[in-house]
Amino acid sequence: MHWLVNAATRAGLAGTKNVTVNQGTPLGKAWELVARDLRMEPDTLAAKIAPVLRMKFADLDFVEVKARRLLPEKVARRYNVHALRETDRELFVASSDPNNYDAEQDIAFASGRRVVFELASPTAITRALSGAYSTDGLVESLLHNADATLADAVRVLEEDAPEEVTEQEVDSAPLVKLTNLILSDAVQQSASDIHIEPGGAKGGAVRFRVDGVMRQHMALPMAAVNRIVSRIKVLGKLDIADRMRPQDGRARIQIANKSYDLRISTVPTRDAEKAVIRILRPDSAKSLDEVGLAGPELQRFRQLIGYRDGIVIVTGPTGSGKTTTMYAAIADVADGQVNVMTVEDPIEYELPGITQIQVETRRNVTFASALRSILRQDPDVIFVGEIRDQETAQVAAHAAATGHLVLATLHTNDAMSSVSRLVDLGLDRTTVTAVLRGSLAQRLVRKLCTECKEFIFSGYTEDEERLATQFGLYPTMRPAGCASCNNTGYRGRLPITEVAIVTPSMGEQIAAGATAPQLQRMAVAQGMRPMREVALERVRMQETTLEEVERVLGEVAEEAAAVSASAPPVILLIDDDEMLRHLASSILETGGYRVIATPDGETALHILEGGEDVALVVTDLRMPGMDGEAVLKALRGRVGTVLMPVIVLTGSDEHDTEVRLMDAGADDYIRKPIDPPRFLSRIKAALRRAGVS
Repeated sequence: MHWLVNAATRAGLAGTKNVTVNQGTPLGKAWELVARDLRMEPDTLAAKIAPVLRMKFADLDFVEVKARRLLPEKVARRYNVHALRETDRELFVASSDPNNYDAEQDIAFASGRRVVFELASPTAITRALSGAYSTDGLVESLLHNADATLADAVRVLEEDAPEEVTEQEVDSAPLVKLTNLILSDAVQQSASDIHIEPGGAKGGAVRFRVDGVMRQHMALPMAAVNRIVSRIKVLGKLDIADRMRPQDGRARIQIANKSYDLRISTVPTRDAEKAVIRILRPDSAKSLDEVGLAGPELQRFRQLIGYRDGIVIVTGPTGSGKTTTMYAAIADVADGQVNVMTVEDPIEYELPGITQIQVETRRNVTFASALRSILRQDPDVIFVGEIRDQETAQVAAHAAATGHLVLATLHTNDAMSSVSRLVDLGLDRTTVTAVLRGSLAQRLVRKLCTECKEFIFSGYTEDEERLATQFGLYPTMRPAGCASCNNTGYRGRLPITEVAIVTPSMGEQIAAGATAPQLQRMAVAQGMRPMREVALERVRMQETTLEEVERVLGEVAEEAAAVSASAPPVILLIDDDEMLRHLASSILETGGYRVIATPDGETALHILEGGEDVALVVTDLRMPGMDGEAVLKALRGRVGTVLMPVIVLTGSDEHDTEVRLMDAGADDYIRKPIDPPRFLSRIKAALRRAGVS
């Protein structure tokens, strides 16, 4: 009886009596026959029989790169084994033949470790070997073919000089194939950037940035790195003979019938050149609904881009998704009834129905010069790829002040820092106050992989406990890792945003010289949710993790926590008189409160049901529909609002009405017209009685 049949019998698998496999049957065929007769997959068979063989079932989805380096490819392929992990003394290896003593000896000799076999099916091991060694084999083939004509030649280069690469070598078939492989792998893995990096005598590496995180793709000898960089430079129409200065270029490629734009940048390093390639999909622009903004932020941003003039800023560091959000905004406003024109460097997405201008400094087409030309083209909406100098800032401000909506990006840490950035670029505060409508600040966090995220049942790790204490939130999900997410636990990204709207009172503070932190606190008081709050909401919704929040927001989260901690109480104001709502809101905001104003009682109750953290309700008595007395009764009839302080406003001086309302649970009764100092003092007194500072 073959050992595989014996193991299946001892494991108690149904149907083993009907399995007949001779001892001399080749191993791969034996696995195939036993699995077929038992009507199960080979991987399932391995998992079932591993315990009776006193072996672990090998998990080939989790492999340490260091372990693979200890096992030469020739040995791995000869015995069809795969290194899994290693310690100082042991090397754990996946094998489908635990009785192969020759394999155990050869692996121990090659690795210098004691070998511990874990069981896996031959097909699983072969599949893993193909994925682990295929790119290395291609590199070896490349070097063999590319250097065939130089096999007998030895060249001595200066220590610090990069190796020379001829045009014939750059266009050689193996080199083209390897470069194409790197590009197609990057597209397949949804990488945003490719880094081809020299590493001195030890060789270089190709790394991908996937979901904002760098990921090792393959190691390369320096000879291959130099040739690939030169090939990339040829694609970008750069000078391959000039290796001593930075160069920038662009190219367009097609993979699987889809077009991609490449932004290419090279810089000289000590050993050679480094190339970075940004991958852009011109026809993949999203709508605002598809970008993934949280509901309140989406509503506030739509309010900003609904203006017909002024400047709306989208801000954040490089790689934070500013351009994607801005293109979505452009697609939202380009309804065919407005003239939309853009100035970009480069044009990252192609949008139908708008005019897009590419900056070309060599032809004297700069942001500023293109903006001046655009103003003669009767635009309604103008998109400026980035305001990066004084001239561009001044032209953009002039356009905003003369009846155009200007959308632009900046590099700042939070929403209200855009004010100080515009001032730094040469605009005076009066101009900023006049033209700035608002600002959206953005970061991107990785999404938990929907295929493998798991509930936290077994308690929190030390790091999870630390983060939960730091953020005041205990998450319910954690990343696990699977083939779909390349064992990272994350797949795709989510925008974390804060949207500040410049109100008249905030404009006064901008003109008066308020600092960015002061403006940030004022924006929170007037309804802006800071990025930290939005990020933690994503964690509560099981979309991301606290590890991601800390990695992406960092100090921003700490600053936002301080802003949130010092955020003023929220007052819900209900009055159908628009003039009085505006007056009361201004008085309360001047007093440092955040105000939510609504014209009717039904909407107010919906706001409270939505979980808004309201500290006090101020309601008018006489209103159409649900009046103030009905609102008061509704609040006192609910467990969540029974203790919420309520102040009633009225133009009536009837004593009986006041008594009736106070008996019904009103905390105070204020007669119109409103006297600002007395109004504020009564608000403070009601909050103080309720224990709200």
